Amino acid sequence: MLLIHIRSTRKILALGRHVFPSNAFFSVSSRPSLSSSDEVAAHDVASLLKTPNWEKNSSLKSLVSHMNPNVASQVISLQRSDNDICVRFFMWVCKHSSYCFDPTQKNQLLKLIVSSGLYRVAHAVIVALIKECSRCEKEMLKLMYCFDELREVFGFRLNYPCYSSLLMSLAKLDLGFLAYVTYRRMEADGFVVGMIDYRTIVNALCKNGYTEAAEMFMSKILKIGFVLDSHIGTSLLLGFCRGLNLRDALKVFDVMSKEVTCAPNSVSYSILIHGLCEVGRLEEAFGLKDQMGEKGCQPSTRTYTVLIKALCDRGLIDKAFNLFDEMIPRGCKPNVHTYTVLIDGLCRDGKIEEANGVCRKMVKDRIFPSVITYNALINGYCKDGRVVPAFELLTVMEKRACKPNVRTFNELMEGLCRVGKPYKAVHLLKRMLDNGLSPDIVSYNVLIDGLCREGHMNTAYKLLSSMNCFDIEPDCLTFTAIINAFCKQGKADVASAFLGLMLRKGISLDEVTGTTLIDGVCKVGKTRDALFILETLVKMRILTTPHSLNVILDMLSKGCKVKEELAMLGKINKLGLVPSVVTYTTLVDGLIRSGDITGSFRILELMKLSGCLPNVYPYTIIINGLCQFGRVEEAEKLLSAMQDSGVSPNHVTYTVMVKGYVNNGKLDRALETVRAMVERGYELNDRIYSSLLQGFVLSQKGIDNSEESTVSDIALRETDPECINELISVVEQLGGCISGLCIFLVTRLCKEGRTDESNDLVQNVLERGVFLEKAMDIIMESYCSKKKHTKCMELITLVLKSGFVPSFKSFCLVIQGLKEGDAERARELVMELLTSNGVVEKSGVLTYVECLMEGDETGDCSEVIDLVDQLHCRERPTF
Repeated sequence: MLLIHIRSTRKILALGRHVFPSNAFFSVSSRPSLSSSDEVAAHDVASLLKTPNWEKNSSLKSLVSHMNPNVASQVISLQRSDNDICVRFFMWVCKHSSYCFDPTQKNQLLKLIVSSGLYRVAHAVIVALIKECSRCEKEMLKLMYCFDELREVFGFRLNYPCYSSLLMSLAKLDLGFLAYVTYRRMEADGFVVGMIDYRTIVNALCKNGYTEAAEMFMSKILKIGFVLDSHIGTSLLLGFCRGLNLRDALKVFDVMSKEVTCAPNSVSYSILIHGLCEVGRLEEAFGLKDQMGEKGCQPSTRTYTVLIKALCDRGLIDKAFNLFDEMIPRGCKPNVHTYTVLIDGLCRDGKIEEANGVCRKMVKDRIFPSVITYNALINGYCKDGRVVPAFELLTVMEKRACKPNVRTFNELMEGLCRVGKPYKAVHLLKRMLDNGLSPDIVSYNVLIDGLCREGHMNTAYKLLSSMNCFDIEPDCLTFTAIINAFCKQGKADVASAFLGLMLRKGISLDEVTGTTLIDGVCKVGKTRDALFILETLVKMRILTTPHSLNVILDMLSKGCKVKEELAMLGKINKLGLVPSVVTYTTLVDGLIRSGDITGSFRILELMKLSGCLPNVYPYTIIINGLCQFGRVEEAEKLLSAMQDSGVSPNHVTYTVMVKGYVNNGKLDRALETVRAMVERGYELNDRIYSSLLQGFVLSQKGIDNSEESTVSDIALRETDPECINELISVVEQLGGCISGLCIFLVTRLCKEGRTDESNDLVQNVLERGVFLEKAMDIIMESYCSKKKHTKCMELITLVLKSGFVPSFKSFCLVIQGLKEGDAERARELVMELLTSNGVVEKSGVLTYVECLMEGDETGDCSEVIDLVDQLHCRERPTF
């Protein structure tokens, strides 16, 4: 039995109309009589159609610019003797008339042609419309509605060319079941189906995963005398591989290999190789590629592209390039897809400049990037925080007539959200609409998530409300972003209200959203509410991990409520959930916070007995507790025991030990630990730097540790350039990287108002050939807050002269500051920004950059959203 999987209710309705045609179709009114002026216009246009190159006639374009379907059908009626001109005019007027542009109006014009009895013209027009709709599922379904209406109201039926074209288009759109229903109606209308049509139906079913139905249909083909050929065998391979059913795919391939009539070709091999790659069986896939040559079937460009993508997906970029280099000597020329796969792989690996080099080589080889290629590069730049080159790519696309798609704008909007400019991303939504594109659920989720992360909840809510204008329903991700933001703001009640709205919309609650809300409720201390939500998740049977319970345990741990924690552990077991390492670690943390070190050791033993062996974290928490209580020797012994049990210390363990040594006056032991940490390949972190800074100040200034409450107080009063230089020198001697240390110091100094000292530090490091981008951003922000833009310009100039490029954020801060008092200088800096980022198309990208450089206010976002709604809802004139 054929299992029908339909993507939407609209498609179900379409199927219903084909299988059980209803009498309740939209009525097509009889042709209204034309006014005298319309009659004259129709005759004028008809006469112009007899002239050569009439499509380029400016007078004709003017006449049809506001021609409605009634007049257009009259023109076609006057030209009924010339079928070719009728079809050409139909398609042409639909592009040039504002009244015939919409798919609904096109269908109305087709109905008027049928109502006039122009069946021969109608059949030819239908073939053209089917081809035009073969890339858009929605338009194809609307067209099929129209076919049903024509059949029911006028008794008009499709002819064989129409049916055959329709089958092929449905197969291209992956509408397998509709293709099968169309075949059934085709048979019912008395048409004899040919081998090409049978192949199309098998292919359509297989592309949708209906392999059992395809096999049954194939049996029917064989019974009526057709033979199994490579095309049908390859379709079956495709169906099984798409369903990741490699066992049956290999069986089909084995049968094909033994039969002369259906021997596998290059496409067959490529499909099976792709299927093997999808399930991670790369060795077999490469073995099959080698087998192709032995069977006299050379690997195609598609074969190589599939394998290159599989290697890139695994991060094996070098091997992917080796395979790429093998292509041309083997007679396979890389195509746009091959280059795109490599570019995407490099971008995902963070090698954006190498990806750019591949793109340049591609253009040099006369292979021009597609929209997918540009999207991959834009994604790479945006993930790297480099939005200016990303927008340059957008202008390059427009210049090369490569129309950006929704994915292009989604990538750019996400890039803007990454650099903290979600309000600018909202402006880009309008630009998307101006380009004739409609946002999808991804567009809205990117914008709402970006706005929520920056705390712009009112704008996020307004955007949520505007989704209805595009017939887009929010999903679980949409609400999770909003719920998470309100939870972080401590507004658990508001987050709960949004959860209620989500459930009323029929969106199922998942474990992530539930855990997010529990975390928010816990942060405001509402234990009972957290437990109620937990019980709800349990009743809904959506808990698959103990994460939600771990969140509650963590809250109890921080409140030193050990008894409640142990009770929660019992609840985890009662629910049939297996306590994780995180669960036990949280318990250990609670015991340490309550001062029960002995109890924490008992939990370690319990973990071993229950088969949940402790990892580095519970050990580290106990070590930290011992250090805090001044029991450093015991901490050292536990560290040794941990290593003896096969658990290696990580950066957190080392950090805890360094802090413990410093707090207990053992700076030498702290430095030895830092050396061991670096030797094991761990990077030093801010907590290490903070502890070392404290240790140096304490030892050099002779300050009693007990007199100081925080390291910030010590840094504020006692840290001087000499101390800083000595700390940097020691970290270098220990093998550590000074970049992280300098960024830490710059952050601390700027917080203390010592920005000039931070500036000197950055410049000293710059002289050694090291550019600290993050440190420079912090300095710029500090100077700009004090209106010291001259200092900013001096630092930017110095960085550029040193061969480095300041970040987009640094440029933005200074340009926005200069605009208030020195617009000309700000303009010069914008051009410097473009030049330093290697932007060639300056004039094209300048508009975008200037928009990004405008103030960071969000007040006009609401106006933009309202305008987007109005633009979308604006209807074309009707007749």
